[in-house]
Amino acid sequence: MAGNDAWIETETRDRRRLLRIGGRWTLHAVTDLERKLAKLAPGEGSVTLDLSGLEQLDTAGAWLIDRLRRRLARRGAEVAIEGLTPDFKPLYERVSEAAGQESPPREKHAVLSDFVAGVGAATVGLVHEAKALLGFLGVVVITMARVATRPARIRMTSMVFHLQQVGLNAMPIVGLITFLVGVVLGYQGVDQLRQFGAEIFTVNLVGISVLREMGILLTAIMVAGRSGSAFTAQIGTMQVNEEVDAIRTLGLDPVEVLVLPRIFALLIALPLLTFFADLMGLLGGGAMAMVLIDLSPAQFLIQLQQSIGLWTFWVGIIKAPVFGFLIGLVGCYQGLMVTGSAESVGRRTTQAVVEGIFLVIVFDAAFSIFFSYIGI
Repeated sequence: MAGNDAWIETETRDRRRLLRIGGRWTLHAVTDLERKLAKLAPGEGSVTLDLSGLEQLDTAGAWLIDRLRRRLARRGAEVAIEGLTPDFKPLYERVSEAAGQESPPREKHAVLSDFVAGVGAATVGLVHEAKALLGFLGVVVITMARVATRPARIRMTSMVFHLQQVGLNAMPIVGLITFLVGVVLGYQGVDQLRQFGAEIFTVNLVGISVLREMGILLTAIMVAGRSGSAFTAQIGTMQVNEEVDAIRTLGLDPVEVLVLPRIFALLIALPLLTFFADLMGLLGGGAMAMVLIDLSPAQFLIQLQQSIGLWTFWVGIIKAPVFGFLIGLVGCYQGLMVTGSAESVGRRTTQAVVEGIFLVIVFDAAFSIFFSYIGI
């Protein structure tokens, strides 16, 4: 025992082991006290903890004393505590009570049942999301019908701005991607058809695949990732900043103000982008065919004219407004569903891209089946 340092002494009194504890049992003395307590011999019979010598006690010290009491009790000793002053008693009792509480048992998880539950929850969430999106579709259609009776309500300035953003500004990336895909189609077509001496039919392959499927599909996917996500982020940020609530407070319809200009812009821009993508895809495939099988531009155009019909071109163009409407619908819906946090904006933006691309591919498959059924 040195001054006011934490100390512990052992003695025997009337065949009862006595542990006298005193000094400053605080956090600063925990390391030294751990070593002292580790050297104590196991308790047997009756043990008394005399705490009358305590001068300071904090939570760490109280926890050490209670741990000592529990360790002695587990080894078969009858432990009694005496000399605890009223200043320290509430703290010790609270620490002892907290230490005595058993941790809740871990829940046992069954992998199979958890997987099935997860699939069920995801299915229910998908159904609710589909119902909400269908309801939003109804609201948009009604608003479009109302605006059609009063064209002056169309916000031309906003629509032209978004037309530039989703159409004109998207031309470089759309043109580059479709040109490169055309190059790949041309190269792979020549490489495979050369085995049968039919390299010339690479022109047919490029023309039909680009005009019917690849041009519109690649354009729609890029617009969904570029513009659909932008719509969600823009409207979602306005939702977080309570700007959408301010629009409602002014007596305006957020669907009419925010949603319709974006959807109208996509309805106009996507067919034009598809036409541009078709040209770039044909240019890429034609350039590769000319290099690999020594076709002249005139021969390429003649073969292309013989291999495609008017409906080959219109099949892709007809899909464009539908895909544009779906992308705008999903992007704006997810933006309006944002709650008041930045994390929600990111989550809804990701969801908008995924749902937009998913719907584009589903409807593209439906169009393919329909056109095949009617013989186009």
